[in-house]
Amino acid sequence: MKPKHRSRARIWLGSYYFKLKRYLKWYFGKAKFAKQFDYVLQRYSVFKHQTPILRKLKDVDMWLQHNKKTNLTIAAKRVDGLILNPGETFSYWRLIGNPTKRKGYVEGMILFYGGFKPGIGGGLCQLSNLIYWITLHTPLKVTERHRHSYDVFPDANRTQPFGSGATCAYNYLDLQIYNPTDQPYQLIINMDSEHLTGEWRTVKPPVNTYEIYEKDHKITQESWGGYLRFNTIFRRILNLDGDVLSDEYITENKALMMYQPFLEDGTRGQES
Repeated sequence: MKPKHRSRARIWLGSYYFKLKRYLKWYFGKAKFAKQFDYVLQRYSVFKHQTPILRKLKDVDMWLQHNKKTNLTIAAKRVDGLILNPGETFSYWRLIGNPTKRKGYVEGMILFYGGFKPGIGGGLCQLSNLIYWITLHTPLKVTERHRHSYDVFPDANRTQPFGSGATCAYNYLDLQIYNPTDQPYQLIINMDSEHLTGEWRTVKPPVNTYEIYEKDHKITQESWGGYLRFNTIFRRILNLDGDVLSDEYITENKALMMYQPFLEDGTRGQES
């Protein structure tokens, strides 16, 4: 994972190729994509979580965070109330569409090859991260998720395991979720002045709960001088009495750290 320099032409050609490939898969593939919406809440909450919108990050101007809020407001409306019926697939980018200036998106922070830069629609990874996290606490199946390749910012009040998010880039880095159950699930996304909140709801009371945890977390120094961060994410499925029904492997994470891994206050790295 030693950093590789790629020319602008190669980056553009690569993204163009993968975007075209995604369009072909969307329109000619076999998946049945969810498109029904209902704004009357389903009866039962399966899992709900919120994340702070404005975060102070090292060397990041706060105007990028405020602009992120604008972008999240627009994107959230495209997925809030979605009904994921049995046999259907949720596609993050198919629902949100291309985040362009014409649609009202503004410059937010975009992670780019281990750093960050302003870009139209920046900050939407917070929404994909949230949807991925709440989905891990349901019977729904994540069929496509992309990990963050770089660990850009030091940890700050982390409440979730490292690598428990899902990066996104229109449209080739998508988040897709399949409903293998016999009941519909409803995605609810809300925002206030401080928090972005996500929730899955359904028509029957949940029969299980879920615990997400990490194993084998480690930081290694590579021969070329940089540091890599690793872990694996697992999930315990429990019944309502607290008995463990199964313990599942979810994913493995590997990220190139863009700062010294052990800071004076003992904190470690965090993906944004």
